[in-house]
Amino acid sequence: MIKGANVSLAELSEDSGGVIVGLSWSSAEGDGDADVSVLLLDDGGKVRSESDFYFYNHPAAVDGSVQLLGKTPTDSGSEDRISLDLTAVPPDVSRIVVAASRYEGARFGDLHDIRLTLADRANEVLLGFSIDDAGVETAFVFGELYRRGEEWKFRAVGQGYESGLAGLATDFGIEIDDGTDEEIDGEVDGAGEDEATETAASAPTPVAPAPAPPTAAAEDLTPRAERTADAEPAPQKAPTPRARGTRTVKKKVTLPKVAKKSLAENDSWKPARLFPVPTLRSDKERELRATSVLLSVMAQVPEFGRRLTAAFGAPAGRMETFTEVSLPHGDSPRRPDGVIRVERAGKLWTALVETKTNGNPLKAEQVQDYMDIAARRGYEAVITLSNDVALDGRPLVDVKIDGRRKHKVTLWHLSWAEVAHQAQMLIRHEGVGNAAHAWLLHELLHYLQHENSGCHGFQNMGPAWVPVRNGIEAETLTQGDPRAVQVVESWEQLIRQICLRLGGELGQKALPVQRVSRGTDPTSRRVAIADRLCTEGRLSSELRIDGTPGVFTITADLRTSKLRTSVDIPVPEGGYPLTSAKRLIRSLTEAPADLHVETLVDTGNGPRGTLERLRPEPGDLLPRDGAAITGFRLSLFKGMGGTRGTTESGFIRSVDGAIDRFYGSVVAHLHTFDRHTSRRSRP
Repeated sequence: MIKGANVSLAELSEDSGGVIVGLSWSSAEGDGDADVSVLLLDDGGKVRSESDFYFYNHPAAVDGSVQLLGKTPTDSGSEDRISLDLTAVPPDVSRIVVAASRYEGARFGDLHDIRLTLADRANEVLLGFSIDDAGVETAFVFGELYRRGEEWKFRAVGQGYESGLAGLATDFGIEIDDGTDEEIDGEVDGAGEDEATETAASAPTPVAPAPAPPTAAAEDLTPRAERTADAEPAPQKAPTPRARGTRTVKKKVTLPKVAKKSLAENDSWKPARLFPVPTLRSDKERELRATSVLLSVMAQVPEFGRRLTAAFGAPAGRMETFTEVSLPHGDSPRRPDGVIRVERAGKLWTALVETKTNGNPLKAEQVQDYMDIAARRGYEAVITLSNDVALDGRPLVDVKIDGRRKHKVTLWHLSWAEVAHQAQMLIRHEGVGNAAHAWLLHELLHYLQHENSGCHGFQNMGPAWVPVRNGIEAETLTQGDPRAVQVVESWEQLIRQICLRLGGELGQKALPVQRVSRGTDPTSRRVAIADRLCTEGRLSSELRIDGTPGVFTITADLRTSKLRTSVDIPVPEGGYPLTSAKRLIRSLTEAPADLHVETLVDTGNGPRGTLERLRPEPGDLLPRDGAAITGFRLSLFKGMGGTRGTTESGFIRSVDGAIDRFYGSVVAHLHTFDRHTSRRSRP
């Protein structure tokens, strides 16, 4: 589409009741990011109240009409996806505006391939709109969906704002609030305290109320990349949007950070669990139990069920789930592991579920049978669920689609790591409707993390790992070896799973960074990485975690069997070099003594040393020739496991441990130094 054009959704798809909006952009430097937002407007073009403004801290509507699905990795970076159930949109909402904003001076003109796509519930792309005239704008309205009689239409808008999110919000009836963080937090947290306490007291297991619900208050709208859990509030704060209307607080429930002291006599006493695991002995038992446990919790906890199915095109509605259903197929019936049905306005959305646990691979012929059954019976989707993590959003098995069939069935993949991530986000950070739901999710998470469940996510680097590692050590591995490409894919799966785990634990977006050129397809990119692996003997990835001061890197050197974790920290603009060096060393009070600190300069190499040596003499970080300091590089080194699995000596466990140690002992404490740096220098 071109800017200003509009089209009726009914002309593009037979099912125009729900759409998936995708917003994407790319950056060769890997530092392009923005926050997406959705606004519901009335006939006057204004929000009805602050609850009509959806963003990262208020990601979903209670009625299911809007849900921000977060970022999905793509071959060129990531894509923000938004689920819109148009059948659930209140009748007094006339327009749905889709926008995005960048942080503190970062401009959309610095990004490439700025694009919006609109897909139906079957993930069939209906339209695309590219913004190719971005310059100094810090916020953009990408497009809008609006009513015309009984139908919905889409308009490609492409309107930019130099005034950022605040300027965009003002246009749609959102007031500017000049209050400080302390004032806003006091107003929100003090409300409904007695009600939350009463709710928590009736819980089956101890729970505590979550922080106040998503609102457009000043602290809530601070870009996540600038926020840390214990950061001190700034003395003064730029104006941030706040919607007109009565301020309301809707309490949600999360689990407490610290559990109450156990009443058990000793550690040998194990608490009774809703979903027992120790008796599981066979793979079939694990698959049946895991499917039943997951689907039952999805049906009982609406926030969780909606979170997992919205990305697959399911509407918001009443959900029921089933296991061991017999469906006719030729001479012998087939029994999918599970069935999900969602009813909305008298219409049914149905998905078949095929589950694997304990690292067992999906079988293409089995999935093909379910795709054929779904097509014949008018079902919408087949969902595969296993320990493997899908890359680039593609299914893990290849199936044939009969183009003669009018009814479309979509094949989706979900990993157990993604299931655990969503459960963590809800019970630890975002909250659910009541204490019983929080307890159910906690029990589900305990089940998934138990060693006997078989639902531990990606756990095997594959059969190519040992031959490739040995070939690199012996210098016999040559470019073009397909086994190297398999190792690269396994490495990317591992990094993606680590991001899911970190994101769930921290409550922040955590994503791998892809630095690619325009038009690069995933296959050729992995082949190029595999060729470098053959010559250099190293696997390397970059991770971006909101609330941290920079992209940090994990490198596995297969020749030296060493893992290196590192992060580059920019220095404050206009600051004194010695002051920056002292401030950095003070912020690393909790860091290990063997942390390597290197000064980054414009040309050549700067001074370096261990933290143990630099603590008494921070001035040793200053270049003797007076060269300008651009930043500091912090690195930790660790031995690398050799086996392909997750045993104590395994490669996967060593990578997990290296990243956890580096984040916990170094990165998590850098906010005191980062508070003085320019946001413009951060990813």
